[in-house]
Amino acid sequence: MADILLPDLSVVIPAYNEEATLAKVLEELIRSVQCHEIIVVDDGSTDQTFSVASAFPVKVFRHSVNKGYGAALKTGIRKATGKKILILDSDGQHHPKDIPALYHALNSFDMVIGERNKNTPQDRTRSLGKKIIRIVGEYLVEQPLPDFNSGFRIFDRTLMLGILHLLPNGFSFSTTSTLAFLKEGYSVGTVPIQSFIREGRKSTVRFFRDGAKTILLILRIIMLFNPLKIFAPVSILLILCGLGFGIYGYISFSRFSNSAVLVTLMGVMMFFIGLLADQIAMLNRRNPLL
Repeated sequence: MADILLPDLSVVIPAYNEEATLAKVLEELIRSVQCHEIIVVDDGSTDQTFSVASAFPVKVFRHSVNKGYGAALKTGIRKATGKKILILDSDGQHHPKDIPALYHALNSFDMVIGERNKNTPQDRTRSLGKKIIRIVGEYLVEQPLPDFNSGFRIFDRTLMLGILHLLPNGFSFSTTSTLAFLKEGYSVGTVPIQSFIREGRKSTVRFFRDGAKTILLILRIIMLFNPLKIFAPVSILLILCGLGFGIYGYISFSRFSNSAVLVTLMGVMMFFIGLLADQIAMLNRRNPLL
């Protein structure tokens, strides 16, 4: 039995076809910490993942079909009864010995992310996509982002339930939850961890397919939390282009062209549409639990 007691902690482990690694992860977790509960969500696996999880003293929930990484986490978070929730991948990338450090850091933050060091082995084909996502994300939150897509993190369950309806069912749950916490004014801290190469099956994340989806999701998050981040720059650009073209036409031909008027009015309309979108976004962000 583990010596470290974390009585209000629920550990949620999403698993999809991880029969090769799940047993090792659960053994190390049970040996490392004694927590309130361990929840494994089998996301429609076609191998023996469910049987492997059921052999351990943990709660196991099963999706009849594969719904996605985020959907599995949502199920686990909703089923959890602990005040604090820690997410742990089932592929052996993270070591449970780092859990106490994240747990105690949560006393100072609303979310704590296990931040991987620069020497952590990662798929280089996905590094460009991550840089683009970071640039877009930092533009939204107007501050440097931590390791935003790390799947090893801990947070207050009540706070996460308040934004759970805003988050995607796919793999970008980690990215968008980080952005959502920051935009809602919650504090996000980091704890350095050591990460390992994933074991078992290969990652199902694909650069072009899933990278494009993540960019689209981040744009949707921008529209949800701060639509003026999109509408205001476009509006200003159109107004400046319209006025510039109009002034040039007036100086050169003694007339303010119809196209210049149209572009200028389009920019003004874009600004007011942005204001309207901002008001609608405020209504959509209302916590459904209140």
